[in-house]
Amino acid sequence: MTAPPTPQHPVTVRVFTQRLSATPRGARLARHLALHQLHTWGIPHGTDASDTVAVIVAELAANAVTHGRVPGRDFELRLSLVTGSVRVEVTDTRSGPRPPGPGDVPAARPLDEGGRGLVLVEALADRWEVLDREPPGKTVRAEVDLPGWLSLVRRSSGSPSRSTTAPPPDPRPEPPTCRSLP
Repeated sequence: MTAPPTPQHPVTVRVFTQRLSATPRGARLARHLALHQLHTWGIPHGTDASDTVAVIVAELAANAVTHGRVPGRDFELRLSLVTGSVRVEVTDTRSGPRPPGPGDVPAARPLDEGGRGLVLVEALADRWEVLDREPPGKTVRAEVDLPGWLSLVRRSSGSPSRSTTAPPPDPRPEPPTCRSLP
């Protein structure tokens, strides 16, 4: 008798988390930090993956600042280099109506000043979703696939090439993150 196969979850190889002020300056900083972090992970500026993640971070951060802002509370940017993709998560602390999810985003009319952020996320991300969080708030998560991600991880970690399905985890501790009280 054999046990049923256990589903394999993506292996997180690298993580970056930063809390930012829920202001336009915080949204701009989120984009710059994301580009810098991707470059540190071996995804250079100007590549398709870097440009795509930059647009997604910019749109989600702008939405968090515009629609998810609660005075005195920050929003959080989290980037993860997972098996085969970069995962972007932007979390805000506003409760209330959720934004539309995948497949439910209405198209903006040509003369509308806004309403294109999630349209861009839907067009650019390989997968995305809206998640509730506790305490009140929501997280919008988007993933961008990285062709050749395994060689990228090996190159950035400096380890020799070997045939495995997942690279070893980073032995260095994660940097501390700033946490604000709700």
